[in-house]
Amino acid sequence: MANTESAKKRIRQTEKRTERNRHYRGSARTYVKKVRRLIAENKLDEAEKVAHDAYQTLDKAARRNVIHPRNAARRKGRLMAALAAARTATPVAKSAKK
Repeated sequence: MANTESAKKRIRQTEKRTERNRHYRGSARTYVKKVRRLIAENKLDEAEKVAHDAYQTLDKAARRNVIHPRNAARRKGRLMAALAAARTATPVAKSAKK
């Protein structure tokens, strides 16, 4: 346990910052999971809309130094690649002209 006043203050600051950072990290994870679930369910238009929110949340977490900026870029890149792969994998509906 901390003995000095400065060490006790450090513990208090760390607890506050951990609680604050948990919000940003958790919401980023939630959005990424939502996008992956929508891609798996083949709801690509909805996944693209939620992906936009995921990108914003990841950027915000990186801006606030909750996650490393390269970590955010890597996650966004993987989401974009997954969306692109899902788009090319699904057959495009052709219009019925006869």
